[in-house]
Amino acid sequence: MPGLFRLGYLFYPWGFIVQLIAVVHFFRRRPGGFWLFVIFFGGVLGAFVYVVVEMLPDAGLLRNVYKGYGRKSRITTVETAILDNPSAANFEELGELYWDEGQYAKAREAFDRAISTRSDSQHCFYRRGLCLMAMDEKEAALPDFERVVRADAKYDSYRAQLMLAEAYAATGREQEAAPLFAEVVQHSNTPETLYTYAAFLKSQHRSEEAREWVQQLLQKKRTLPRYWQRIERPWFRRGEALLKELSPS
Repeated sequence: MPGLFRLGYLFYPWGFIVQLIAVVHFFRRRPGGFWLFVIFFGGVLGAFVYVVVEMLPDAGLLRNVYKGYGRKSRITTVETAILDNPSAANFEELGELYWDEGQYAKAREAFDRAISTRSDSQHCFYRRGLCLMAMDEKEAALPDFERVVRADAKYDSYRAQLMLAEAYAATGREQEAAPLFAEVVQHSNTPETLYTYAAFLKSQHRSEEAREWVQQLLQKKRTLPRYWQRIERPWFRRGEALLKELSPS
């Protein structure tokens, strides 16, 4: 390994630059502690391996950044179209575009307009509820999620029910949240579901059960394809942090 370390400096300053890029990416993405050892002690070769194994696959996740340029153009087009045709479909599309841009207040307003024009779209109620959750207005989100779950408990692969349970828990209605969580985890084992349920159990001082669900989450990380591991990485990080909180002192 020391030989590899010295080899990196044959390519100075490029070896150093590659290492620096790898280190910056590591601290932004936190893929696994052993990679830091590989980057530092593997020299330019270790950094190059890291770039190939971790950085290049991550580049595929940047497609949404490039899509963002198209979304901004599409937002302008839809906003113009609404002036002549303020239809529910146009407002719904505008809400989706704003949601993808992370502009939740504007997305909520667009879904409000879509619902006022046509109030039979469960999708609009669901998406408006998600906007409200993202804006930390969980109490306001409850009626939308309740409506959707009453109409279809399986909506969005049980995620609507998960959101309703989370909103109940966040607003002090744990007795209503508990049976919903229990039902959701029977049908869904997404990282988001596993983490959210574990966090709920922790809030109920059911630490041993919470640890079991976090461990299921972290086991899932080992079985997912690497691409999906990258997409779900935020939930795995939260799970690791939660497990530390649950560990005995």
